Amino acid sequence: MKKKLVLGATAAVLTAGTFGAVSASASAPAAAPAAVAKADATDGNLFRSNHLTIEAATDAAEAALEAAEKENQRVTVAVVDRNGNTVVTLRGDGAGPQSYESAIRKAYTAVSWNAPTSVLAGRLAQAPNLKDIPGTLFLAGGAPVTAKGAPIAGIGVAGAPSGDLDEKFAQAGVAELAK
Repeated sequence: MKKKLVLGATAAVLTAGTFGAVSASASAPAAAPAAVAKADATDGNLFRSNHLTIEAATDAAEAALEAAEKENQRVTVAVVDRNGNTVVTLRGDGAGPQSYESAIRKAYTAVSWNAPTSVLAGRLAQAPNLKDIPGTLFLAGGAPVTAKGAPIAGIGVAGAPSGDLDEKFAQAGVAELAK
């Protein structure tokens, strides 16, 4: 019994010592960094831009999808922000699998060049390398959204039997934002 008591006491001392060391290191103050750079930029170094709210982007996408549904077209609608980031994508019932990515790429292309993709598709004759830019799609169906003349978003529609119809539906989304 004496051996067990000695072993138990030794284990308790070791445990307490370990706990004390961990406790002490956790409560010790961290060393302050040698030099801290000031992170605040002045107004002269900032650029402000406008972005659609998620509600406005959703309203525009729903308007485009409703316009397509009125004409019995199965499409996907995408809205991207000024930076080309997808804000909203709505895939209509029965829309083809290719329409999802195509709608996003049309929206991206429209906002990137601040022009409808039908107009941009015509530029391929003079500059065929445009089609090689990643993420773009030079087919009708994309429309830019502007505020004070500057592009702030793009709406892309894909899945109708013609790009003219896709673009008509994208323009319905743009018109919703003008209300």
